[in-house]
Amino acid sequence: MENKLFHNLREDESGTLKDYINLVKLNLIPILLISLTGLIVAALYAYNAQNIYTSTTVIKLQKPSGSILSSPLLPEFSDFGNDRFIANEIEILKSYRMREIVYEAFVDSFISINHPDSFYVIFDHSFDYENTNSQKEYKSKNGFIAFLGSKVTIDQKRGLDIVEISVESPSPLEASLLANTYANNYEKLNLSYERQQMTTVKKFLKSQRDEKLDDLREAEKNLQRYQEDGGIIAIDEQAKALIDVITNFQSQRDAAQIELSISKNSLDQYKEELEKQNPTIAQYIESFANEKRLVSLQDQIAQLETRRDLAVANTKGADKRNELVADFDARMKDLKTTMDKQLAVYQASIFASTPEELKDLSLKVLEEEVKSKTYKSKYKSLSEIVKRYEKRFNELPRKTIDYARYQRELTAYEKLYLLIEEKYQEALINEQSTPGNVLIIDRAIRPLEPSKPNRMLIVLVGLVLGVGMGFGFAFIRNYFDNSVKTPEDIQNNNLNVLAWIPQIEAANDSKEFEFIVSRKPDSVHSEAFRALRTRIQFSKVGENPIKTLLVTSSAPREGKTTVAVNSAASFAQANKKTIVIDCDLRKPRMHTIFGIQRFPGFSDYFFGQASFEEIVHSTEVPNLSFVTAGTIPPNPSEILGSPQMESFLDKLTAEYDVVVIDSPPIIAVTDSEILSRLVDATILVVSANNTEVDLMRKSAELLTHEKKSFIGVLLNNFSYRSGYGSYYKYYYYYSQNGGNNGKKKGKMKINS
Repeated sequence: MENKLFHNLREDESGTLKDYINLVKLNLIPILLISLTGLIVAALYAYNAQNIYTSTTVIKLQKPSGSILSSPLLPEFSDFGNDRFIANEIEILKSYRMREIVYEAFVDSFISINHPDSFYVIFDHSFDYENTNSQKEYKSKNGFIAFLGSKVTIDQKRGLDIVEISVESPSPLEASLLANTYANNYEKLNLSYERQQMTTVKKFLKSQRDEKLDDLREAEKNLQRYQEDGGIIAIDEQAKALIDVITNFQSQRDAAQIELSISKNSLDQYKEELEKQNPTIAQYIESFANEKRLVSLQDQIAQLETRRDLAVANTKGADKRNELVADFDARMKDLKTTMDKQLAVYQASIFASTPEELKDLSLKVLEEEVKSKTYKSKYKSLSEIVKRYEKRFNELPRKTIDYARYQRELTAYEKLYLLIEEKYQEALINEQSTPGNVLIIDRAIRPLEPSKPNRMLIVLVGLVLGVGMGFGFAFIRNYFDNSVKTPEDIQNNNLNVLAWIPQIEAANDSKEFEFIVSRKPDSVHSEAFRALRTRIQFSKVGENPIKTLLVTSSAPREGKTTVAVNSAASFAQANKKTIVIDCDLRKPRMHTIFGIQRFPGFSDYFFGQASFEEIVHSTEVPNLSFVTAGTIPPNPSEILGSPQMESFLDKLTAEYDVVVIDSPPIIAVTDSEILSRLVDATILVVSANNTEVDLMRKSAELLTHEKKSFIGVLLNNFSYRSGYGSYYKYYYYYSQNGGNNGKKKGKMKINS
């Protein structure tokens, strides 16, 4: 009943935290060794790890404001697409071209500084230069560019237009120099992108300026030659006024032509870029620019502007001219307002139907399309006025016409040259004054302390990994280890646990302590055997008392002989006349425990070669006798299963209170199974951390038969300290009288 209650209580605790604690205690030494190994490896790595310095430069990116056409529809959407813009710029920073530019600039800086010892990553470290005494070689261009891709970190600060460029290097000077080189060259590249359009316009205007300057000089030479050849040197006021008017309109026409050329040049550039990405959008925008209503408005504005200039040219009196100008300006303002509204509609349509990354470019194309159409209408209108005045000019006298033509060409080229020169200077100023989108806020400084490695963290991680691997080893070992370790392992297989015998701690020869009940009657182990005696006696309450007890095991070296001898001694100490018989006729060893010869013994008596008195030996323990195996017979199973064996047991039970039988392992041979049918009780000995659960289960099945002699399992060589510290403490206290031995002891397994 006591065993059943204990079994139920322990069954409820399976799988609890205590089980895991017991598992750790059982594997404490391997866990400590693995943890210590991890700690040592991490400490060595941290000690020998190379110092890494990190230097950071901070830049601010600002999205281009663009023209009025690219302004947002609503003020609250002014930051729409800003994150995408910054993401695009970060990709430019990470691009191969950018890294190539940084490489070339960094090599130039390295050469100018001329301190090779202050650099590290620029050299190829695949060779051991110290041992070979060879000169360091530079890292290849592709190798250095690959390094920039792996060791340069470019990150945007969350929610801000701030980007940080961080560089890692074993050299602090190299880290700061690389970070600043990256930022400086990106700033230059971004500035060149932003000024690209203005640079193109400037180059075009410069070529036009040089061309018109040549034309102006040629016109001056023509007029001079005409005058030198005897031509007239003056014209009347009417012809002079006509020349002034026609020259003025001609210069306006030529200026419109220049503006149209500039606009077309910019438009072609934008359209080429847009068509590379999406040709459909370019055609879509062009259809808006050629829409009849928009073209009509542009033509009307150009005609009104030309009529205004014409009216001003033909009207005398400042007041009258001012009145005409105000009237025409008001009419043109209304038309421009209407056109702006129409453009806003087109802009909204393009903004809604264009991918985010193409919005800015699409709006620039629309803007240049509108400007181009406007200049084209203006040029067309001015050309008609010039033709009309040229008709009147051709009606002048022949000699006046020749002089007037030379004078007109000179004046027209002068005005056109001055206009182009003004435009060129304006483009030059705009180019130089056009800011980039990059502002370097903080330049990288030379770090004083390394950022890596974090040696304390490495050691801590090594310790944690070591402990984790140690625990992993314990759990994996436990998972694959199918041996019996604790009483719970026996109970989980629905087997009764009679008792558990702790590992014997001995300072001397282990043979002396195999008979520990006699040699150390006050030890923990002797107390355990006395507990086993009690549970055997009460295992069959209400039935006939147990007189014959069989001790067997699943496999060899599990301690069954030692258990049999000490169990018999514990019965003898309880004033019961006890005899223990070595029925292991395969590999007997009881005689070694008592230190005598194996024969004569049981088999000799069985074959009539020795008397009963000759085979029975007394021991130092009162009431305890023993019989050795004797001569090993060729047929042990037939002997143990014979009627003579039953008669021999009857004789023993008649003379002794308790008969303890030591037998061979039950899995190996059938001897124990035969004997289990002849005795009152059978116990199965299993060794902790040695006997496999499957063998224990199979052995219990063989011992379970109609005789019902199998009463339970004894767990031998169990370590109380590993998982049952409190049990061990109390056992030790009561059995050792406080443990005043004062001797250092070592563990010894009970094997037999």
